[in-house]
Amino acid sequence: MKEATNEVYRALRQHFRGDLLRPNDPQYEPARGIWNGMVARRPALIARCADVRDVQAAVRTAVASGVLTAVRCGGHSLAGFGTCDDGMVIDLSSMRAVAVDPEARRCRFAGGCLLGTVDAATQKEGLAFPAGVVSHTGASGLVLGGGFGWLTRLHGLSSDNVERFTLVTANGSVIHANSKENDDLFWALRGGGGNFGVVTEFEVRLHPVASVLLGEAVCTGDDIPALVRRWRDFMPEAPDNLRWSLSLRLAPDAENVPVELRRRPAVTQAAVWVGDMKRGRDCLDHILSLCNPVAVTRKNMSFIALQTMADEEFPHGRRYYTKSGYCKALDDNTIDLMVQSLSSIPSPMTQIELAYLGGAAMRVGAAETAFGDRSSPFVINLLGNWSEASEDGCNISWVRSLFRSLRPSMTPGVYINFMSGDEDDRVPEAYRERWARLVTVKSHYDPGNFFRLNQNIPPQKA
Repeated sequence: MKEATNEVYRALRQHFRGDLLRPNDPQYEPARGIWNGMVARRPALIARCADVRDVQAAVRTAVASGVLTAVRCGGHSLAGFGTCDDGMVIDLSSMRAVAVDPEARRCRFAGGCLLGTVDAATQKEGLAFPAGVVSHTGASGLVLGGGFGWLTRLHGLSSDNVERFTLVTANGSVIHANSKENDDLFWALRGGGGNFGVVTEFEVRLHPVASVLLGEAVCTGDDIPALVRRWRDFMPEAPDNLRWSLSLRLAPDAENVPVELRRRPAVTQAAVWVGDMKRGRDCLDHILSLCNPVAVTRKNMSFIALQTMADEEFPHGRRYYTKSGYCKALDDNTIDLMVQSLSSIPSPMTQIELAYLGGAAMRVGAAETAFGDRSSPFVINLLGNWSEASEDGCNISWVRSLFRSLRPSMTPGVYINFMSGDEDDRVPEAYRERWARLVTVKSHYDPGNFFRLNQNIPPQKA
């Protein structure tokens, strides 16, 4: 593999406009790192592309040489798919152009953009793209996997808001995919991950959002299961303007949390309202009064501030491991199992994230995009988050054990952006009845499975 990668380097270096980084280059070490500190691989070559022609050259050369190749936007893949050992990384981090058309409420952004890059441009016009909740996430990976965030209930998944993709396919061609051109590929790219090519540009719909109302609170003790049950019963009838999510965890060491409650089992809640502020205040006043909360806050804030609020909680270099699934309903036994697990939680940064989809995301038909089943609105994400490699065993074991306990209550399906690197067997489960169609699209655009460092959809064998 090393000699093949050297061949790629020699073939690219004369005309490559970006940077070609090898292990002896001063920029290599910072360039090889990714978000999840559990994944520390050493590619033989990092091709930091300056433009689409660089991407084409890198793909064509790697295909011809048979070099294992990863594609990286922000490096936020939980499974670590943005890197590899000994092969090549196609790094899009220099490709971050954004163009906003405020009158049409449309935006075009390059494949290397972070969510924060897009937000900074769109918010100048009072517009927002529905995306994730951590601003240093790569937009490309998030969108291709579906994309949940604060605006999902009001405006749909990130992928639901894409109108056109431009991508480099495995043969090095640049093609477009939208509802009229390569429509089957357009269908597949909305949820099918990075299986079909390197997306170099997204054209997306924007929505008028400049400020939001945020409410937060903490409940402890017997109020934890009580609040989860109240949340479960409330959300199916909640207005689309509200995203109210919970995290079962140890109470944070925050100034507004009483000292005696810190590091004790708790449920933290974040409720975001977008729209009429009077209705929002009434709604938040109601839900933040339930089950004896402490550390209650309510505030108006800019959308930019909301989008960066979680950045420090999920920094680069921390160690992350997840298991996730959907439920049609959240029964009392499932709630009790999650609450009981808090007594053995190994890290104060680990969380059981609970979200309710519903709203606009659920009004898109199951066959309209490649994204998985939308009929089970409760999302459970067991997000292990810790600092030391010596603690890997206990944290991974805790997540796996709890997931085994919860699995019988879950419906088939999983959100691919919440999958760790040891869940290859669950990829068909993520797509279910859409699997055969995805295999057909994959077989057409990437018959050699060049783009395989992802939640992979293998092509049909010749």
